[in-house]
Amino acid sequence: MIEMAKKRSDLEISANVLEIAREGAKKSHIVYKANLNFKVVNTYLDHLQKSGLITYPSDNHTLFKTTVKGLEYLHQYTELASTFNGV
Repeated sequence: MIEMAKKRSDLEISANVLEIAREGAKKSHIVYKANLNFKVVNTYLDHLQKSGLITYPSDNHTLFKTTVKGLEYLHQYTELASTFNGV
């Protein structure tokens, strides 16, 4: 029997992007590590930035970085995911 690939939820992808950017990451690094394309990653990065979960690079910084609020999101997401995975 062939198993279908499980689609990731927006919450899971967001958590993945935030985890990758925890210590700072270039956009290309996020694309490859999160297994996304550049068009899709732009949508997530825009949403995460508008939500205050990630910082956008400025002229003198080239790395996206997870904010304190983003780290709290990761903590909450991990707690919730472990609760459901344990069921």
